[in-house]
Parts: sequence; structure tokens; C-alpha cells
Amino acid sequence: MTYEEAHAAFPVLERFVYLNAGSLGPLSGATIDAMVARTRYDHEQGRSGKAWIESMLALRARVREKLAATIGASADRMALTSSTTDGCNIVLSGFGLRPEDEVVTTNAEHPGLLLPLHASGATVRVAEVTTRRTHEAFETILKHVTPRTRLLALSHVLWTTGQIMPVHELRRETALPVLVDGAQAVGAIPIEVGELDFYTVSGQKWLCGPEPTGALYVRDPESLRVALPTYFSQRRIERDGSFVPQEGALRFDFGWLETPALAGLEAALEGVPEWRFERAREVAARCREALVSARHELVSDGEATLVPFVAPGDAAEDAARLYDAGVIVRDLPGTDWLRASCGWWNNEEDIERLVGALRASG
Repeated sequence: MTYEEAHAAFPVLERFVYLNAGSLGPLSGATIDAMVARTRYDHEQGRSGKAWIESMLALRARVREKLAATIGASADRMALTSSTTDGCNIVLSGFGLRPEDEVVTTNAEHPGLLLPLHASGATVRVAEVTTRRTHEAFETILKHVTPRTRLLALSHVLWTTGQIMPVHELRRETALPVLVDGAQAVGAIPIEVGELDFYTVSGQKWLCGPEPTGALYVRDPESLRVALPTYFSQRRIERDGSFVPQEGALRFDFGWLETPALAGLEAALEGVPEWRFERAREVAARCREALVSARHELVSDGEATLVPFVAPGDAAEDAARLYDAGVIVRDLPGTDWLRASCGWWNNEEDIERLVGALRASG
């Protein structure tokens, strides 16, 4: 697949410079077609009967396998969810944390992780990483680990600053279980879960799938209690409600996912070019260079595909003006920052249009 072919696959790029996969990725024509075809099939089959049920289960299995491949995992360690927030809730509700237990996180986490953390009942210790250089994050987080720490919970790529956190190094150094929010990493940078214990996946961001879709990787499913069971959690259920859980991480499947959304995600996962990570990294680097040359202040030295920078005026108003100019970025709530999400579908012209629109709006 050439870049020109990949770019042409996304209808939205005919109208906009799309720099917001950190919220929702663009949908390709093939993804849209797959969703339409599955919707038509469901309507014609009546969403019932042996053939339809088997097709639904086969679709879930194929998507599970493809999601597992994106992070270097086996399919039996992947649960299907509707979001990374689902994954965080599944882990933290089943981990068995008590008030005397501690969980270490950072001050730059998304509410999708922070809210489940604080609902867990454990004591949450927060490491300040946004005011430090990326290479200092490792020692900063380690300083918050105590004998009472039972879990580390943090993003692989911080949604605000774009910094890549040393999740593998923290796992090796502390030997503690690690819950990783992978919302801004999977599909944006190469991922190998390795010895990580829990890793959440968002299907609608950098994987360019429809919403709501996602997944959760669980390295040792037997070690995590099924605290939020759904119909898909059980192999056999008794009249009193006791049940035998599914093998592996399938026991954590977070309920029903619409088949058109799964079909769209499957198409999105099949349609990615091999060179996507290298190009996204190059576009993000070019974006940083162009913003600095235009005298915009970058927020961090992040190396991922998120490029946050200080807005020239009011961030929300600037984002709205940029949208009207055909450039989609997002403002980050509670800050005066704008964030550009640089994907493999973007090019040099997109970066020039971003800088030009910022100049015009300033």
C-alpha cells in the first residue's frame, strides 16, 4: 500500500486535516463498508438462529485474534471490551484492593483510569511527571513505591503530554503488577506486552475502528477475580447463579458488542500499512519542528504521536476556529493547551495547514 492509497482510503481527509485520533480516529471507506454490510446481514438474518449466532461468535474470535496480534499477545489472553475504561474497571474491581493497599499512578492520567482507581478503595499515590523530562519519569515513579504498594497503574503514552512512560522498566525493577492504559499507544507506536500484567486497548482511537470497541490483555487470568461478570464470562451457569468461568481472559469479556462495530474494527485492523509507525513518528517530529519554528511553545519532549502545545489564545476557542478552517485538533480540558494527534494518514501539507491556521487565528 502506498501513502497515496492509504490517504485516499479515508473520506474525512477530503474535507479536513485530521489531527485528532487521540480522541477518535478517522474511519476508512473499507471500515464504513464493512459496517454497512454487517448491518444489512444482521437485518436480513434477523439476528437470530444458529447460522447468525455462529457468525457472531466467529466475528468476535477473529477480532480478538487481530487485537492480540497488535500487542504481541495470544488471543486467549484478550478480553473484548467497549473501551479502555472498561478494562481499567475490570482489573481494579477484581484485583481485591483494600484501604491499606497503595496504587501508584501519575498526575497525567485520563479519567478512564483515575476514576476506577479512586473507586477501588485503595490509597492512590500520585507521581508528578508532567513538569519533568521524560527520562526522569522512571525515578520519579519509583520514589512513590512503598512496601504497601500492590499495583502500578499508568498510561503507556500520556494523553496530555504525549510522553512515553517506562512501563516495562517499572515492571522489571519493582516486580509489581502493572496496569497499563494503552489508549494512546496501541496503533500509534509498536507494542509488545511482554511481562506486563494488564494492558487496555482502545479500538476507536489510533486503530481507526468504530466506537465503542476495545480490549483488555490479562497475562494471568486465573489470578484476577471475575468481579463484573457478563453472559460471555461463563462456560456453565447453575440455577443459583454460580458459574464456571470461560477459559483464559474470555471470562472478562465485557458483554455485548454490536456486530457492525466489530466488523468495522476487523476491517480497520486489516487495512493498516506496514509502514504506519515510522510515518506517524516522522509526521509528529515534523509537526514539533514546524510549531517551534512558528514560535509556538511545546508542552513536552514526548516522542509519541501526540504533540501538545500552548494555544495562542483561549484553547477551546482556538480549537473551534481551527475546525472552521478545516483543521481538527482538540483542546485539553483544564489547560491552555492544544493537542495535535499525528497519524500515518497525515502529510507535510497537513502540518503546513495547521501552522497556517494557527497564524490566521492568532
